[in-house]
Amino acid sequence: MEGPSSRLSDTQDGPLWLAGRRASGGGAESDTALDTKTHFRVCRFIMETGVKLEMCSVPVATACVLYHHFFERVSMCAYEPYLVAMSCLYLAGKVEEQHIRTRDIINVSHRYFNSGSAPLECDKEFWDLRDSVVQCELLILRQLNFHVSFEHPHKYLLHYLLSVKSLVNRHAWSRTPVAETSWALLRDCYHGAMCIRHTPQHIAIATLYLALNSYGVELPVGEKEWWQVLCEDVTKADIDAVISDLLQLYDMEAKCI
Repeated sequence: MEGPSSRLSDTQDGPLWLAGRRASGGGAESDTALDTKTHFRVCRFIMETGVKLEMCSVPVATACVLYHHFFERVSMCAYEPYLVAMSCLYLAGKVEEQHIRTRDIINVSHRYFNSGSAPLECDKEFWDLRDSVVQCELLILRQLNFHVSFEHPHKYLLHYLLSVKSLVNRHAWSRTPVAETSWALLRDCYHGAMCIRHTPQHIAIATLYLALNSYGVELPVGEKEWWQVLCEDVTKADIDAVISDLLQLYDMEAKCI
């Protein structure tokens, strides 16, 4: 794509706090590994910024999915990832009907990189950045062919949790934070592209499966496994694939600290 809106990586004209935020590493590390680290860090930025903006979990998840789909189609070196992330938050708010002002996104993002600083003045730098966020939103829409509405695992996990809870002794259930752990695992899936590689139902089943196993919670044995009853098309291989990707993300987190 040509034109000014496609040159959003030219951050030398933007604020210093936004420029140069890409992860840097040793020369021995591959570009793919560096890109994966950068995506992990930027998705953490999306989540933490979303919390500060008081966004609900689904709009934040949508912002992460928009981000991953965008960089699935374009090169990391062509665009400033944090600017793309800000635009994804802005667009996700519209998609999920939790509208967030660009001024709020810019100021929260500014404070993310400059803790304790005052809000930005409404000067040329601010308005240039605001225009970049809006232009980047249009670029994202074009790259994704305006397909910006997604099905998330959240509703499936809620249904699965209610179903499993009814099968477990209520005292055993209250003693183990299976629900809290499942939601935390689900949220972590959005740090990487695994959230767009697996179907929502399989992610929901896998996070619940991992949470149950982590606390040693056993369910009644029947003709079928509990996860087959809840989701007919999921296999043990599907569950293992999701868990494997999630564990790789946790390994990535350790390397990003």
